[in-house]
Amino acid sequence: MRLTTKGRFAVTAMIDLALRQNTGPVTLAAISQRQQISLSYLEQLFGKLRRHELVESTRGPGGGYSLGRKAADITVADIIVSVDEPIDATQCGGKENCLGEAGRCMTHELWASLNQRMVEFLDSVTLQKLVDDQIAKGVQIENKPAVKRAISAQPVVKPIRVNAPNSVFALGNVFAKS
Repeated sequence: MRLTTKGRFAVTAMIDLALRQNTGPVTLAAISQRQQISLSYLEQLFGKLRRHELVESTRGPGGGYSLGRKAADITVADIIVSVDEPIDATQCGGKENCLGEAGRCMTHELWASLNQRMVEFLDSVTLQKLVDDQIAKGVQIENKPAVKRAISAQPVVKPIRVNAPNSVFALGNVFAKS
């Protein structure tokens, strides 16, 4: 089995989300920045995670993603399978036709057994365990969510009002009234 970036990034992003969801919905932009994962790639992954009800989305200002279930109820296998990552070491994809019409290859049982053990292992590791491991390693979590302000930090300078004519015609009207 070869775990591709799809599975790795999905697990990484889910750990990041689980670590920070207590402060409210977490934006994909924030996960993207912290984990150095492309925002468009995260959008694709989270679409799949949402369809499998592993995450929930909140729209609008202050929106983002939160876990769809408790972290203790989500396994690494759930995450990997939800993003369409195959957990299969066989050459035939488990169809037992490794050699085409001739049937299974000599090592099919070995790889099928490995598949079973991988699934059992990944199914035994919860997202909560991975979060706890990160906290034990001393990962720092911000107390407040990073809020991007749409308002500038610079003071607003009010425009100067000029009571002067703004066109040649208005200027002519000023002189006509005098």
